[in-house]
Amino acid sequence: MTDIPSQTEAALAAIVASATLDALEAQRLETLGKKGWVSLALKTLGGMSPEERTAAAPAIQSARAAIAEALDAKKAALEAAELEAALARETIDLTLPAQAASKGSVHPVSQVMDELAEIFADLGFAVATGPEIEDDWHNFTALNMDETHPARAMHDTFYFPDKTVEGKDVLLRTHTSPVQIRSMLDQGAPIRIIAPGRVYRSDSDATHTPMFHQVEGLVIDKDIHLGHLKWTLETFFKAFFEREDITLRLRPSYFPFTEPSVEVDVGYSNEGGRRVVGGHGDAPGHAWMEIGGSGMVNARVLAFAGLDPAEWQGFAFGLGIDRIAMLKYGMNDLRAFFDGDPRWLAHYGFSPFDQPTLSAGVGARA
Repeated sequence: MTDIPSQTEAALAAIVASATLDALEAQRLETLGKKGWVSLALKTLGGMSPEERTAAAPAIQSARAAIAEALDAKKAALEAAELEAALARETIDLTLPAQAASKGSVHPVSQVMDELAEIFADLGFAVATGPEIEDDWHNFTALNMDETHPARAMHDTFYFPDKTVEGKDVLLRTHTSPVQIRSMLDQGAPIRIIAPGRVYRSDSDATHTPMFHQVEGLVIDKDIHLGHLKWTLETFFKAFFEREDITLRLRPSYFPFTEPSVEVDVGYSNEGGRRVVGGHGDAPGHAWMEIGGSGMVNARVLAFAGLDPAEWQGFAFGLGIDRIAMLKYGMNDLRAFFDGDPRWLAHYGFSPFDQPTLSAGVGARA
């Protein structure tokens, strides 16, 4: 039997002197490994007599316990020292500005919809909504466009094949005018609403997309005339574009759901390759730009909506939300609105915590 106490003392000294985890691992293998002297000493106990085993076992077990405890303590100390060294090497200067976190933004269309609702709310309009999947009665017939009416050809319509509701063809709405019909049927008159939302037509180029956004307005009351329509649109555009020099021109036109019908033109100028709304269209350096359609609600439409044309009359107008967003915020391609490019959104989007408000604009002019 070897001198267990002397070997233990030497092993403990070697463990304490180990400067690295690799050196400590070598000491563990030399003592407690499968071929280490402590493990070999334990194996000899099986060949001893009971008396010899009783005499030798305590020293061997004590050596194993002492060495294992010393190995654990030294390993913890070496790992702590290694961590301290790594922390010293990898310090962070907390005085430097933090890396900017990515954040979302409000899409220009959403921003303009909020601005529309805010301005028209100041003018006494409520916001009305309706289904985007419509039947052809609400989308066409109730708006004075029967099945053979040539005006239906003005709209490149997405129909649902082989699908009808109560015998009516089903389609993606081509305008938000069906909301006007539904609102009149549900609420009657008087009524003053705007109907913003998505609409669909089979068309695609730099200024047209198969899906786009539109806002329509409807006023039904007694003694309503075109002067009320012009004032409403003028007041809206002054607040929206935040300019007092807005000039509108109403041109005779044709829409089946209004009579008389007028196209709305606005004066603008070109500044640095960008169209800037404002000024008189006939002034030097200015021109007229069509910005929407409008007119007095056709008597047949009032009748379809259950109102007596002899008692009630009103006006309606329609504007492309994407178009007026392009004019106000200097965008030149409608298709970019729907590409989902985060670079475009970062440039043209709005902070959800710092959105501009226009509510004071109308109130200041009232």
